[in-house]
Amino acid sequence: GQLVESGGGLVQPGGSLKLSCVASGFPFKNYAMGWFRQAPGKERKFVAAITSLSRKTYYSDSAKGRFAISRDDAKNTLYLQMNDLNPDDADQYYCAAQTRTGTLDYPDNYGNWGQGTQVTVSS
Repeated sequence: GQLVESGGGLVQPGGSLKLSCVASGFPFKNYAMGWFRQAPGKERKFVAAITSLSRKTYYSDSAKGRFAISRDDAKNTLYLQMNDLNPDDADQYYCAAQTRTGTLDYPDNYGNWGQGTQVTVSS
């Protein structure tokens, strides 16, 4: 399977971005999906996840209240709406499908990683 992220860019503090992740080659609707972030040379950090059937959502503490994860199974697309961005949110953002059972905030439980999209927050 393949995942392709888009929607990153440069935004001013307080601004918003909506990331998209288009899936192909696997039954997207059957998988829990997640968004992670990573800085060069550092470990991937959990941002948000959404389950398949119930569409239950989970967020990191820093994302809670500002970000919203959603999915459109008809379009095989995962989204991350990011509001009230600040410079600490700047990173490469990745989407992935959960391929192992376990907690949704653990990157080793995911596979089919996309290539990432860069988010930069600066005035």
